[in-house]
Amino acid sequence: MDEMTKMMKELTETDGVSGFEGNVKDKMLEYLQPLTDEIVKDRLGSVLGRKTGAADGPKILLAGHLDEIGFLVTAITSKGFLRFQQLGGWWPHSVLSQRVKVKTRKGDYIGIVGSKPPHILEKTEREKVVPLKNMYIDIGAKDAEDAKAMGVRPGDWVVPVSEFTTMRNDELWVGKALDNRAGCALAVEVLKRLQNDQHPNIIYAGATVQEEVGLRGAVTVANAVQPDVAFALDVGVAYDTPGNESQHTVSNVGEGPLVLLFDATMIPHVGLRDLVMDTAEELAIPIQVDVMPGGGTDGGRFHISGIGCPTLSLGFPVRYIHSHNGVMSKQDFDQAATLLTAVVKKLDRDKVNEWFS
Repeated sequence: MDEMTKMMKELTETDGVSGFEGNVKDKMLEYLQPLTDEIVKDRLGSVLGRKTGAADGPKILLAGHLDEIGFLVTAITSKGFLRFQQLGGWWPHSVLSQRVKVKTRKGDYIGIVGSKPPHILEKTEREKVVPLKNMYIDIGAKDAEDAKAMGVRPGDWVVPVSEFTTMRNDELWVGKALDNRAGCALAVEVLKRLQNDQHPNIIYAGATVQEEVGLRGAVTVANAVQPDVAFALDVGVAYDTPGNESQHTVSNVGEGPLVLLFDATMIPHVGLRDLVMDTAEELAIPIQVDVMPGGGTDGGRFHISGIGCPTLSLGFPVRYIHSHNGVMSKQDFDQAATLLTAVVKKLDRDKVNEWFS
């Protein structure tokens, strides 16, 4: 297993849903500390490594987000089943009958997401998506007292169960939490590639918390760093599966990094967007583009920080995001790292000032 794949496996298999990212933060620290001059944290749990190239250069923020989507236990029924609240956006079709892990003060318990069996549903019910509020988690408890004796209580967090693997001769990465451990890994990978190269700026690379529930860590990170330029490193939707033929934009797994031209929270800075696109052309790296009117990234908070911060969302198309198993391309990741490293080397004080002259 090559180093990039190993890093992705370690990050995706580390559990951390929104509001409970501590284990992922610790794993990121293991990667960041040998590569940076100083660790920078906010009080919510976000973590960054600072690497100074030119002390008078602009501050460049490269950030994924630590959290993956999951659930929060809200109640225990009299028979010991768990009711839950989603953390991040889930489509109910992707949840039913899946395995999850309930994280308690006494340890982890495997659970199965259940609902009424189809055999006893009315015909009209069988034709509808089962709402999350009608689902529950079965941890095998006899009753409420048994569940409590196991250490379960409201407020415990729940994470999908999915082992990382590869497909197509290791060309494709498969697992949970690619949204957005892939962005976390990209921040680390760029730092690795800059270790023996000069860069005319101060890099802050790492990851935020609570992106999936409202871009919250993006606010505190931007306050802490006050960046001059920011990149939200995140995933996007892959449209190369059946049923997406009518999409106006096309982004396919394995056909290059992805740039968001528009989302519900941000329009990217034109100068920064053009710099990235031109650099990709110079390097013969194919760029895919998408628009996402129904969602956003941490860039939505980065770009309105301070008096304004040129920001771009850069990442990779992923199949089946916000489910137990995503699929992405190692080549897309490698090309994104090559591209972002080259762009960072161009971001000196003159280049950034040029956008505001």
